[in-house]
Amino acid sequence: MDIDFKDYQLRCELRGHEDDVRGICVCGDGNIATSSRDRTVRLWTPSASDKRKYEAAKVLLGHKSFVGPLAWISPSGELPEGGIVSGGMDTLVMVWDLRTGEARTLKGHQMQVTGITLDGDDIVSASVDCTLIRWRNGQPTEHWEAHKAPVQAVIRFPSGELVTGSSDKTLKLWRGKTCTQTFVGHTDTVRGLAVMPDLGILSASHDGSIRLWAVSGECLMEMVDHTSIVYSVDSHASGLIVSGSEDGFAKIWKDGVCVQSIEHPGCVWDAKFLEDGEIVTACSDGAIRIWTNQQDRMADSAELELFDSGLSSYKRSRKRVGGLKLEELPGLEALQVPGTTDGQTKVIREGDNGVAYAWISSELKWDKIGEVVDGPEDSMKHPVLDGVQYDYVFDVDIGDGEPIRKLPYNRSDNPYDTADKWLLKENLPLSYRQQIVEFILANSGQSDFNLDSSFRDPYTGSSAYVPGAPSQLAAKQARPTFRHIPKKGMLVFDVAQFDGILKKINEFNNALLSNQEKKNLSLTDIEIARLGAIVKILKDTSHYHSSKFADADIDLMLKLLESWPCEMMFPVIDIFRMVILHPDGAAGLLRHLEGKEDVLMESIKRVTGNPSVPANFLTSIRAVTNLFRNSAYYNWLQKHRSEILDAFSSCSSSPNKNLQLSYSTLLLKVQFYPSQLCCAID
Repeated sequence: MDIDFKDYQLRCELRGHEDDVRGICVCGDGNIATSSRDRTVRLWTPSASDKRKYEAAKVLLGHKSFVGPLAWISPSGELPEGGIVSGGMDTLVMVWDLRTGEARTLKGHQMQVTGITLDGDDIVSASVDCTLIRWRNGQPTEHWEAHKAPVQAVIRFPSGELVTGSSDKTLKLWRGKTCTQTFVGHTDTVRGLAVMPDLGILSASHDGSIRLWAVSGECLMEMVDHTSIVYSVDSHASGLIVSGSEDGFAKIWKDGVCVQSIEHPGCVWDAKFLEDGEIVTACSDGAIRIWTNQQDRMADSAELELFDSGLSSYKRSRKRVGGLKLEELPGLEALQVPGTTDGQTKVIREGDNGVAYAWISSELKWDKIGEVVDGPEDSMKHPVLDGVQYDYVFDVDIGDGEPIRKLPYNRSDNPYDTADKWLLKENLPLSYRQQIVEFILANSGQSDFNLDSSFRDPYTGSSAYVPGAPSQLAAKQARPTFRHIPKKGMLVFDVAQFDGILKKINEFNNALLSNQEKKNLSLTDIEIARLGAIVKILKDTSHYHSSKFADADIDLMLKLLESWPCEMMFPVIDIFRMVILHPDGAAGLLRHLEGKEDVLMESIKRVTGNPSVPANFLTSIRAVTNLFRNSAYYNWLQKHRSEILDAFSSCSSSPNKNLQLSYSTLLLKVQFYPSQLCCAID
């Protein structure tokens, strides 16, 4: 039916997720379910006290990695309050009972689950492993290859057919396990699907477009206004369409025309209509937002002002001048420092702009050149990492308590070469190589990638191994170059994701505050602030020669090592690992250990005595390895050498590649520096 369009405004924000919100499910009982990179599914119910708001009702914990697609199961005898089906990066499909909060786990996929839909009482799941699985009563009844590339989405059409979207740029219509129609037109991965009532199928693509298809395969309409990947699309009985994109906008469409663009402080991963026509969006800033065109439901002026302020701050943080982040540019005080050579240039932050200055040696002054600008919308076309633009910057979750890593990639690059360089940079095992290559190809939509015959493996001099590919002609033997053997210098673990570490400590501290039995172990606001100050010092590596830690900083670190529950120790140990590498931090720690040095050893025994927390092993073994950096610790290392080796002995048989690498590094230290340890005793 036709309507007079009214602009949507913010109704409310739902906060509780601790990372990107990836998926939305509109439940039939008026509730909303959301999924997140924080590994949780959350249920939200309308507030009884404020008709504009929603309240957190349940947190469903069980996935081992980030959660994506969701589907709603109506109440039944087995599920009296209904259920939620979720799919995750961990390859699992989980069916949640909303009355008990318990889940049944369905195992069958080999890679990330990307789509979930219901077909009667059956569940159908899609995966990056290119397959669909039909589940009935918790068991797989059908399992088939749907595309030759990762399947990114699956929906059920009202007439009973399934529709899939894939990285091979096509949609397919399925009757049972038989493909009856292939839809060709998109020029990149098909990421999201939705039913357009009485018309056909909507698709969202990495090519930046949304298309409306007839069931016959004919493209009825193409909608273009986004400037980046379109992740999701949904429709409403009113005829409106909503889409969410990497460009930070949710766009509303009517009759193929964009009638409103709603800007967000981050990527819009998902967007869905509620039954009454209101819109729910999921954003990378961890917030769910509900948008309304009903005047009496709109947020009040204070809430709107707060949202606008946050949006402005986000945009300022993203603004770049000459490829550099505006907020990272120095202020005018930097012009007080004389230049070193004639013509040297500096870019200075002045308000919301970057201004270039050149040093004039003859006049001993900085001369203003002019404002530095980027090309129009440059920053929206390509993601930027460390000041360099790429076609893609992927988030890689390697699990095992490790932080999310950033993997940059250009479509013109050889994915094997990219994987090799990235694994070396991130200090990760080369055994991950093929898995990383497959991840790159799946997420860049390069299903038709052909290996360049001129490529040579940097370790063997031969062509790269591609499983299932015909044998390559042997390359001319090149003398191998070894990057790690022989070892000529000190190995240390000196990279840390400080923001993630502080976030995890805050999360654990909030858990302690809510536990009456352990509340006394929680940190005060002052102690939380002190941890932030410690991290600020550690981040500023250019001033390690002059920056200092207060005695209270070291006391706080030791207090946490001694008192915090074992399962919460790993982020604390991670900060401790970095303090050891700071000259004043290492010296201050050593002073505080005099007379009670067993605090350190007892902490090691405590965390290694609980094998159920692998992240404790990983962070503590890296911390001990970093102690070898400072000769002042040789006495302590020699004294506890046997105890340390015994504490970590189980790591040799661990299936965790990162742990094996860290353990090998520790053994190398013990083997490589025995003379230094002995000299310290003599």
